[in-house]
Amino acid sequence: MRAKNILIVDDDRIILDSLCEFLSLEGFRTNGAETLKAALAELEKQNYSLVITDINLPDGDGFELLDIVGKNYPQTVVIAITGYGSIESAVKAIKRGAYEYLTKPIVDDELRLVVERAIKQHSLMSENESLRLQLEQKYSLENIISHDYKMAKIFELVDAVADSKTTILMAGPSGTGKSMLAKAIHHRSSRRNKPFVEVGCGALPETLLESELFGHVKGSFTGAVSNKEGKFLAANSGTIFLDEVANASPALQIKLLRVLEDRQFEPVGSNKTETVDTRILLASNKDLNEEVKQGRFREDLYYRINVVTIDLPPLCERVGDVRLLAKHFLQVYCAQHNKEKPGITDEAMEYLERYSWPGNVRELENTIERAVLLSKDKFIGPFDLPDSIKQNQRQKAYKPMSLKEAMAEPEKNLIRQALEANHWNRQETAKALQINRTTLYKKMKQYGLDAEAERLGLT
Repeated sequence: MRAKNILIVDDDRIILDSLCEFLSLEGFRTNGAETLKAALAELEKQNYSLVITDINLPDGDGFELLDIVGKNYPQTVVIAITGYGSIESAVKAIKRGAYEYLTKPIVDDELRLVVERAIKQHSLMSENESLRLQLEQKYSLENIISHDYKMAKIFELVDAVADSKTTILMAGPSGTGKSMLAKAIHHRSSRRNKPFVEVGCGALPETLLESELFGHVKGSFTGAVSNKEGKFLAANSGTIFLDEVANASPALQIKLLRVLEDRQFEPVGSNKTETVDTRILLASNKDLNEEVKQGRFREDLYYRINVVTIDLPPLCERVGDVRLLAKHFLQVYCAQHNKEKPGITDEAMEYLERYSWPGNVRELENTIERAVLLSKDKFIGPFDLPDSIKQNQRQKAYKPMSLKEAMAEPEKNLIRQALEANHWNRQETAKALQINRTTLYKKMKQYGLDAEAERLGLT
C-alpha cells in the first residue's frame, strides 16, 4: 500500500519535528509547516490524506485552516490539537469539520490510534468519491450511444432543462431507454449528489402503490405493522422517477397532482402533511393524450406533467444506431463474462439491422449478451442470433410482392439513413447517394420523408 501524505502544522518547532519524526517511523510521508500561510502553500503543492494542526498559530488559527480544507480539499481529513484544551474548543473543532481533537502533551499510542482511524476514514472517503464518479460516468448523457439526429435533439433538450426544477415527461415504447435518460438528467443536475429514486408504477398493485410512494402509519391497513417512509420522502432534495405513470389509479392521480403543484402529501392513514423538495420525472409507454380522451387519465394531471416532453424514438426508427449499440454491448458483455469476441460478422449485422426490434434497445442488449454467452465461434454469427430474428426476416423475404414493392422499404431506409448522416442537408445527401436534388426530393415526397423533415423543423 502506498504511503499516505500527512501535513503537520504547529508553531512549536520541537513539537513539529517530533511529530514528523514519529509518523515517518510509522511509515507515513510527512511535511511540516509553522504558520497558516505555510500550511496553505503546502496544500497547494500536493495532495494530503491527513492534516494535523495546532489550533493556535501565529498568523491565524486552526479553525480557519479547518474551514479552508473543508471547502477546497474535502477528501483531506483534519485532526486538531492544542495545549489549551476545553470542551468548548473541542466541540467547535468538530463542528467545523475536524475528525478528532487531541490535547497536548500528545501520547504516542493515542496519536498512532487516531491517525490510523483518520487514514481509514480518508480511504473510505476516497472510495466513495471514486464510486460517485463511476456512477456519474455510467449515467452521463455522453454514455447514451447514438448518432441519430432525433437523439441529438433530445440531448440538446436535456442540456437545456436538466438543472431546472421543471417536471419532465418521457414518452416512448418500452425498452427505448427512458430510465437511463432519467438517471442522466439527474446526474446532469445540481441534485446529482442527492438521492435518485425510481418507482415502477406498473410493478405494484394499486393498493400498495400509494403506500410505496407516500408511506403509511402503523395500523393504517392490514399488514401495516409499523410506520413506513415513502419514496417521495426518500427522494427529498433529490429526484424521483415515476415510470409507467399511466397505470396510476384515479385516486392516486389526485394525490400526484397535489404533489406536483404543492410538493405536499399525507402518508396513508395520517393527518400529518409532509412537504418535500423533490424533482419529479415521469415516463409512460402509453399515449397519455389518448388515455385522457378515453377517460383513464386525468386531464388536469396530464397538462401539469406535460411541461417538457421528451419523445424517445423506437429503435426501428434509429437503424443507424443498431450497429453502434451492438458493438458497444459486445464489448460490455465480453468484459463482463470474460469472453473474447473481436466482432460481429457482416451477415449477422445485416440480420440485426433489418430486424424491427419490438423490444427496442433492451431487446438488442439481451440479444448480444445471449450471443456472447452461447457463441462457440470467434465472431458472433447468424447462428448465434435467436430464431425469432432470422425467422421474422425469412417470412418477410418470401412475402409475395412485386420487385418495386420489395425495393421500396430498403430504398426508403437508405434515403433516411443518408439524410440523418448528413443532418438532413439535401444537397449533401444527394451527393452522397449520387443522385440529383430533384430526384431526391421526389423520393422524399414519395416516402413521406419530406413531411417528417417538416415536423422536425428541418426544412
